[in-house]
Amino acid sequence: MDKSVLEVFDSYPDSIRIKMIELRAIILEAAAALESYSSFEETLKWGEPSYLMKGGSTIRIDWKESNPDYLGVYFSCQSKLIDSFRATIGKDFRYEGNRAILLGVDSPLPKETLLQCFSVAFTYHKRKKQPLLGI
Repeated sequence: MDKSVLEVFDSYPDSIRIKMIELRAIILEAAAALESYSSFEETLKWGEPSYLMKGGSTIRIDWKESNPDYLGVYFSCQSKLIDSFRATIGKDFRYEGNRAILLGVDSPLPKETLLQCFSVAFTYHKRKKQPLLGI
């Protein structure tokens, strides 16, 4: 893990850190399953752990004291990702406009659905002209 990303994870309360590490592991699993994995990058953007791959859209994750009951999974608001997730695989998610999926800190992470969301985000530019991103 990048040192600056590790510092952000270390700044979270213990219970949140555990959940964020679990969320990160799902992101890494989704990325590792793709051919473009060699371009995978973990970094900070806007002070948040961020994950990107060549040909994909950046995924950012964070927990904020101002919204303590949720982990946020952030996507480009210029993309069709949230609208496509809302219409297909993520009907039960809580959303923040067209930029984020909110995951309850006290609920199990929906691993299979998140794997699909992350895979779609990491291959976004190949999919963006397909209806509902080909989901």
